Amino acid sequence: MLSRPSISDREYDRLFDRLLELERAFPQGRRADSPTQRVGSDLTHELPEVRHTIPVLSLDKAYTAEDLEAWIVKTNKNADQALSYAVEEKIDGASIVLYYEEGVLSRAVTRGNGIVGNDVTPNVKTIRAVPLRLSRPETIAVRGEIFLPRSLFERINSEQETPYANPRNLAAGTLRRVKSAEVAAVPLDIFVYEGHFSPPPRTHIEVLEQLEELGFKLNPDTAFFSGRYDPAKIRKRHPAWSVGEPAEISRYLELARKRRLERDYEIDGLVVKVNELAARESLGFTGHHPRWAIAFKFEAPEAESVVENIEVQVGRTGRITPVARMKPVLLSGSTISNATLHNQDYVDLLELAVGDRVSVSKRGDVIPAVERVVEKNELGNTTWKMPKSCPSCGGELVRRGAHQFCPNPSCPDQVRGRIRFFVGRNQMDIENLGPETLDLLIDRGLVRDVQDLYAFDPAVLLELPGFGEKKVQLIREGLAKSKQRSYRNVLVSLGIPDIGQKAVELLAEGGYRDIDSLLTAAEQMDPEAFTRIHGIGEKIARTLIEELNRPVVRRRIEALEAAGLSFSEEVPADRERLTQSFSAQTWCVTGSFEHFKPRELAMEEVKRRGGRVTSSVTSKTTHLLAGPGGGSKLDKARELGVRVVDEAEFLEMLDS
Repeated sequence: MLSRPSISDREYDRLFDRLLELERAFPQGRRADSPTQRVGSDLTHELPEVRHTIPVLSLDKAYTAEDLEAWIVKTNKNADQALSYAVEEKIDGASIVLYYEEGVLSRAVTRGNGIVGNDVTPNVKTIRAVPLRLSRPETIAVRGEIFLPRSLFERINSEQETPYANPRNLAAGTLRRVKSAEVAAVPLDIFVYEGHFSPPPRTHIEVLEQLEELGFKLNPDTAFFSGRYDPAKIRKRHPAWSVGEPAEISRYLELARKRRLERDYEIDGLVVKVNELAARESLGFTGHHPRWAIAFKFEAPEAESVVENIEVQVGRTGRITPVARMKPVLLSGSTISNATLHNQDYVDLLELAVGDRVSVSKRGDVIPAVERVVEKNELGNTTWKMPKSCPSCGGELVRRGAHQFCPNPSCPDQVRGRIRFFVGRNQMDIENLGPETLDLLIDRGLVRDVQDLYAFDPAVLLELPGFGEKKVQLIREGLAKSKQRSYRNVLVSLGIPDIGQKAVELLAEGGYRDIDSLLTAAEQMDPEAFTRIHGIGEKIARTLIEELNRPVVRRRIEALEAAGLSFSEEVPADRERLTQSFSAQTWCVTGSFEHFKPRELAMEEVKRRGGRVTSSVTSKTTHLLAGPGGGSKLDKARELGVRVVDEAEFLEMLDS
């Protein structure tokens, strides 16, 4: 966490592997704070309910500086003294309570309803910023917010066919997975903000300082406002903090609002807290929130509505998505009547039923979302459950990961979605084939799949009202023009799950510049044929293999190729010579280098010369580029007889 390692990566890897061996041989000796707990397990575990031992309440909210100033005046009056205030960013993530016994993490529990939450300890142990053992043997409860950095969320989303809505949803959903190994694969992070010490310190500042001493990660962007403390002393001890008089809080609110987009994490407001813990005790709580803290929200207030129905939609890949149909409500200048509910897990998380009164927001000022249930229905309706059959074709639904799918590729809604996707602006961009015209073609049976777009005769439309010679000619021209689209556009337009523009670029740059090479690789049923390419993961590789081996997909590709669409691209002229030099080689990299910072740049040179890249050393690896600090990969390469190349030799190979 401090970026000051006391041993080399290689030595650490050796010790880690030895520890794994010992724990497998003597499981009774495995400790709760063992480093091996970071990698997670493939074994499923339940998410039992656990009662909190501390109050885990919501916060009252303010939406304007005037509201906040009024709250401060009221709080000072009720406390009968001028108070000081700490101001912290309100991270838009998943709330968590960490329970430590004698300095060792014993439980990690979600907020739940504030009284009972879910035990997600195995999952939280995979988060490297969460200490498994504290610097001293404290028995303590710590509140924090688990989040996914924005830059990492964007990288993960670029590999998804159906993007996640936002980092908070992905973080919260990841935290509730039943296999901790899956959680370990998502780079979650945490900031803590409250610690319940016994006996308690005098102030919140002292709480934060002690949490930091114990090894917790705090948000450095904290502010402190007081007329009672010497600002110079506070700044000296906390140079990154903003420090001022209480009257300056309003100015700080605007500054924080402007800086929020610079953060690599999502924040939806600020939390203003009384600093003096004795004053907190006297101020106390309501049944809903503490009287000594308030959340200043950046976004417009949420609106409330009633869920009148929940319907399901079928996407082009067969994914089933529940949608809330609500009583129309005005929010941020627009009327909201529908909101996606993502999947059954999201509905279960909300415990949502038809008839419930809910709080609705517009995430990113665009996407309507049900945030929480405000009041349960009086109709006796229980939490909504997904139907067992597809509403479009009647086929039985299957579960894959967090979502339900209709496995029937001929499902009418899937076909319609697949065709609409294919002609879209970011895909084949077929002009003059709008949704209404497409629906007409599909409903009349003229187009049953994407390949039929190039097989039907647009002249048949002349028999229908609204279609004249000019309009029909424009459709012909749009179809003909689309045949000039590149191989990469065609590959994206096929609509293979998880294979978007970024994945297609990686495949092409990795040597798969025509459909025949892709199909041949898929026939081998070996994911490593694709995972050798830097950026292509196991999930994408297996999806490619599964989809490209499906007869219906093969027939679609053959028909589109026969229609004249491009299914190959030429190697750029400046790469012609380079392509031959690393052909049939598979490279891995370890250590650090003088000429390649980051070291992935070296692997880009390998790919430019026709080589393939893998993230780990296996029996199929032919070369390992090794620099100073190389760890277990170097040992593995020597064990397997893989050729080890240093930086000087690698540079010579690039020039040859």
